[in-house]
Amino acid sequence: MSNIKQQLYNKCVTYVQSRMDAAEQAFKAAEQASNDDTKSSAGDKYETGRAMMQQEKDRNTIQLNEANKLMVALNSISTKGESDIIETGSLVLTNGGKFYIAISAGTLVVDNESYFAVSAAAPICMQMMGKKAGDAFEVNGKKYRIEAVM
Repeated sequence: MSNIKQQLYNKCVTYVQSRMDAAEQAFKAAEQASNDDTKSSAGDKYETGRAMMQQEKDRNTIQLNEANKLMVALNSISTKGESDIIETGSLVLTNGGKFYIAISAGTLVVDNESYFAVSAAAPICMQMMGKKAGDAFEVNGKKYRIEAVM
């Protein structure tokens, strides 16, 4: 099972790296567009275009910073060892799905099985944390039973 955890971890890293790459490319494109924008006789149009490009660069900087925070969070997760108690880095099998507690990266597929990569701050994780196999919890009226913790 640690192999599955390692694969899930690797998929999370790939997810974050693709977000970082996309933000960097969008930032460079906005910067290039801003540099290519030449002053025309319509001064207001030029200034509006430059302001819009700056907003786009700022938005991409924020996205890059968020992706960097996700990577830092991932780097703090160990893929080695197992615990009977749910914590960050745990793979949790429930009657309502399989959860990898790391970062919010959506559904990840390993060996044709779907796993939900969720942040420890997600409401479902806050209900799971500290529990072990056999325990139950409820989120939004849905009852879950923990079948295994890896």
